[in-house]
Amino acid sequence: MAFVITQPCCNDASCTEVCPVDCIHPTPDERAFQRTEMLYIDAETCIDCGLCVDACPVNAIFRDDDLPEGMERYASINADYFAMGDHEPVAPGPSLKFPKTDQEPFRVAIVGSGPSGFYAARELLAFKRSGVEVDMFDRLPTPWGLVRAGVAPDHPETKSVTDLFAEVSRRPGFRLHLNVEIGKHISHAELLEHHHAVIYAVGAPSDRRLGIPGEDLDGSLAATEFVAWYNGHPDYAGRNFDLSGRRAVIVGNGNVALDVARLLVLDPDRLAKTDMAEHAVEALRGSAVEEVVLLGRRGPAQAAFTNPELLALGYLPGVDVVVDAAELELDAASAAEVESDPAKKLKLDILREYAARPLEGHPKRIVLRFLASPVEIRGDGKATGVLVARNEMVADEDGVMRARTTGDTELLEAGLVLRSVGYRGVPVPDLPFDDSRGTISNVGGRVTEVGTDVPVPGTYTAGWIKRGPSGVIGTNRQCAHNTIALILEDLAAERLGAPKGDRDALVALLAERQPEEVDWAGWKLIDARERELGKAAGRPRVKLLDIGEMVAIAKG
Repeated sequence: MAFVITQPCCNDASCTEVCPVDCIHPTPDERAFQRTEMLYIDAETCIDCGLCVDACPVNAIFRDDDLPEGMERYASINADYFAMGDHEPVAPGPSLKFPKTDQEPFRVAIVGSGPSGFYAARELLAFKRSGVEVDMFDRLPTPWGLVRAGVAPDHPETKSVTDLFAEVSRRPGFRLHLNVEIGKHISHAELLEHHHAVIYAVGAPSDRRLGIPGEDLDGSLAATEFVAWYNGHPDYAGRNFDLSGRRAVIVGNGNVALDVARLLVLDPDRLAKTDMAEHAVEALRGSAVEEVVLLGRRGPAQAAFTNPELLALGYLPGVDVVVDAAELELDAASAAEVESDPAKKLKLDILREYAARPLEGHPKRIVLRFLASPVEIRGDGKATGVLVARNEMVADEDGVMRARTTGDTELLEAGLVLRSVGYRGVPVPDLPFDDSRGTISNVGGRVTEVGTDVPVPGTYTAGWIKRGPSGVIGTNRQCAHNTIALILEDLAAERLGAPKGDRDALVALLAERQPEEVDWAGWKLIDARERELGKAAGRPRVKLLDIGEMVAIAKG
């Protein structure tokens, strides 16, 4: 008897800390942790104690004889990792030790209430001392960042990580300031006047562009907008997407692209049981989309989606998954890459299984294309198709395999074209911004003047706005840990100035500038109302979309 880690794994690594026999890998102290898709349990070493189950924030761990339907394969996936896995250690990361200081209370502001922000707050408030205070800010009246506005509605297990964050919010010293926008209601300089340090964990809310003709036609949009729309983000609730065409094309093949493709073809009755925004469910009920084509610029070995998300496609009811076996042929360099990497090998195995699977003639289909790039979006005012070029993988002067467009093209008719080629950060008022990377300019988490190592005093960053849009939810834990280590290092070296104003002064300032601020108690009222509406509709919650309505509920 042993335990198995399954699809919802968030790479939080809490399970590795409680395992008494070190049977869960890769750990944060191993080189493979930085690039792993998920964690794995060694059945030969597992002693069936169950401590990992209690520690997992997303309910991803099950006994091998009690795996949920559709996840039976994870027993062999876990076992196969240990046949090929790389357990090479790396130098341990910085340990967190609170220095001796007369700077008490030690006050930190965190801008952003998503995973990176809450993991940073968790690290700070873990110190058993009464003199640590954390003020967290978000411009929306609701917390959780992309867990609320980005995670697919049909992935409720992933959203359960908010239970961990809710526990953080109940710790002494924590205060939540929602519906407060930095740069509008309070400036960066004013945050520093009331705190020793400020951490920006605002994520990457924008998207990368394709840079091809026709990209701005009606019907050609960013997948980030579509995701925010179906997740009920107030900024996008009023958007409309034309779903009257038979085919939709998604440029990109990361997990976001798979999410969008999956939700476009799922039965709306199934989506109506999730927390998807009501307007999106109704729009999808009237959708004419039958086929979603995903275009991957590189080959299958370089596809950005993870194996858990790829594997889940094969269990979608009423949906055929189409893969052309000819597009799975590998060049020599890619073949060597696959043989040395267990995750890539599994990815090719799953794709080959899809290619060999007879089509069942389902009413909906998802087509995975590789070595294909859009070169133009066609249409007269509105997108009607995508001109797609065939690519080949070639080595550049450094020996790195890259996709190069050939002269072969084809036209795919499509009424909806969504680009999903990466999230991108946007500039934050009064902070240096690295436009080439789409992040706040920083070195390891210390905000610096652009192109230099000169730190901006007392200013730090964590999450996607620090490192770019990489990793999954749990990746932000180690990222936040490393940033907190820098803050404590600077505190010990007396590089952090003492705040001029205390918490009462901050509360008074916010009351004057933003009387519609929402605190934790206010959010709980919003949360209760959404759950109440959901209960009446047989759903987890019905998200509120109007900020004024949310504020009114929060104020009682």
